This record gives sequence, structure tokens and C-alpha cells, in this order.
Amino acid sequence: MSIINRHLVKKNDGKVKLLTLSTATLAFYCLIIGTVLAQTKLTNQSKLSINGVGQVRVGMTVSQAAKAAGTKLVGDTPNKNCYYVKPQNEPKNLLFMVTKGRISRVDVRQNTQITTLKGAKIGDTEAQIKSFYPGQIKVTPHKYVQGGHYLTFIPKDRANQNYRVIFETDGKRVTQFRSGKLPEVEFVEGCS
Repeated sequence: MSIINRHLVKKNDGKVKLLTLSTATLAFYCLIIGTVLAQTKLTNQSKLSINGVGQVRVGMTVSQAAKAAGTKLVGDTPNKNCYYVKPQNEPKNLLFMVTKGRISRVDVRQNTQITTLKGAKIGDTEAQIKSFYPGQIKVTPHKYVQGGHYLTFIPKDRANQNYRVIFETDGKRVTQFRSGKLPEVEFVEGCS
């Protein structure tokens, strides 16, 4: 360090420390804000719950859901009965059923990255699903897949009694799953 620089540091020691502290604080807050924003955007790491995925919740309008997802939602022409929207880009194979102008269910199809809060995903065995939700899975025959099943998670909490997570299987492994409110979550044909 030159004599001039040493003198400057000695003379302005308090200012240099304050500037260093301010820079470090600013960098920390930028990191925190970036992390919070990244967590609110819908991604393949977003978790499916009984009443939504990531920050998107059942009961939101499509515009509220798009804002919560941090991405545009596109899809079928809106109508008063039932239609689907999905994120414009990512994550792929994630659909939102809209009934009466509000999100009523979330479908995960052909996306092995999105999991439930417990970690259940496409490709898991029926035994794995039952182990994630012990004593809370109702098994019924699949309407269209011979030997397949619907594994329906029924929550114990009274506040969540109108919600379900339904795993469709080929008889061995999960092929797709969905969550949402009754009765829409149980519509086997979706909006058809």
C-alpha cells in the first residue's frame, strides 16, 4: 500500500469501514430478495399441496394465479363451466382446472420433477404412496386402466376435508396425480 493510500485509510478509517459495511449489507439484501423472488415463481421444484402448487391456490382467479405463479397462464378459451390453463413456458405438463372463474384443481402429468409436500411423484410405486400417507389412502379401481387404481389421499384435518390428492396408477406405479377441491378433483375426465 502506498503512503498516500495508507494515509487515506488512516484518515478515513471510519468512512471506509462504513462503506464496506454498507456494501456488504446491500449485497446481503439483494441475495435475500433474489431468493424470495425465485421461490415465488412457479418451477419444477414447486410442491403440490392439497389446495394448490407453489404459491398458486385453489380459489384464485386466473389473473391472481398468474401473478402468484410469476408467469402468464394460457390455454383453453375461458367459459363459465370448466376449462384448463397452464404456465406459458415452465413448468411443462402442469395444468390448472378453472370452474366458475376460479382455480379448482391442479393436474401434474408427465412431469417427474414436481412432487407433493411429502415427496410423492410420478413413477412412485403404490406402496410408496401408501407409506407417505399412512392410513389416509383410499384405493379404488381405475375407470379406464385395467388393473390400475386411484389412490386418494383423504386429509384428517377438518379444515381440509373438502380437498384431496389423487394419484392415478397403472396398478404398480403413479402415472399422474392431481389435487384440489371437491367435487372437481374427482372428475375422472377433467372438463370433458
